[in-house]
Amino acid sequence: MSAEHAFHPPVVTTPDGRPLDVIEMRGLTVDCIVGIFNRERLAAQPLRLDVALFLDTRAAAVGGRLAHTVNYGRLAGELRFLLEACRFELLESAVETVCRYVLAPPTDDVPRAQVHAATVRVTKPLALGGLAVPSLQIHRTAAEMVYGREEKGFGRVDIIHEGAGYGVYRLRVKPGGCIPTHVHQQMEESELVLGSGLLLQFKPVVRGMAFNWPRGFLHRYDNPSSTEQTVLCVDRPGFIPSDEVETEPPPEGLLPITGHSYYPLDEPAAPGSPAERQP
Repeated sequence: MSAEHAFHPPVVTTPDGRPLDVIEMRGLTVDCIVGIFNRERLAAQPLRLDVALFLDTRAAAVGGRLAHTVNYGRLAGELRFLLEACRFELLESAVETVCRYVLAPPTDDVPRAQVHAATVRVTKPLALGGLAVPSLQIHRTAAEMVYGREEKGFGRVDIIHEGAGYGVYRLRVKPGGCIPTHVHQQMEESELVLGSGLLLQFKPVVRGMAFNWPRGFLHRYDNPSSTEQTVLCVDRPGFIPSDEVETEPPPEGLLPITGHSYYPLDEPAAPGSPAERQP
């Protein structure tokens, strides 16, 4: 990596002075809508993302399980989804959202190590036409994060971040629960399925699949599993309660919709290996 693009996260220590381990993901490039000018709201441009996650990986080293560390393959897909779906106006919004997402506590259906701090840099390489390369780098800790929470009939919602023109939420569907058939007329909605036990439109859906719901499109989720299941949701603008209009499924059934996978296609070399098992 050239000196121009060097990424220098700080050293972060535990209360007793031991340096935390660092997982870095550098150079994730995503073509997305970002910026405040008319031309930027119409055409995608590249953003380059660098992330450093501070955590304790010793349990993963001993037990050999991904649930005790961070699956950076899946995380890359989740961050790419956020950058594409949110359509940020400012770099400040993009880096803050990424930080808040990676520092959020893990859920039962997607076990991983808790990240204690994160350094995030977003670079906008084409913004100034080659005259200079603007970027923004921030550092945040899990201890300073406060997440809103709303109880729902289907389970609960974690409010990850809300900003100008967007809202990012984790929809946590309890065992046996469902997000009833509903429709939006004002919000545009994009969702990434994080858990592996959900039904979408009454049919099984694979984790890592993302869906963009047009206005007026009926959709629902059901959780027939014994574990809470999670969906990462982006609303544009942020969630409008009156625009969550529940309705009965039509007699002919719910229409299918084509999704897009954000997770790596690689399968473990040895299916059922300890690395893939739950803690």
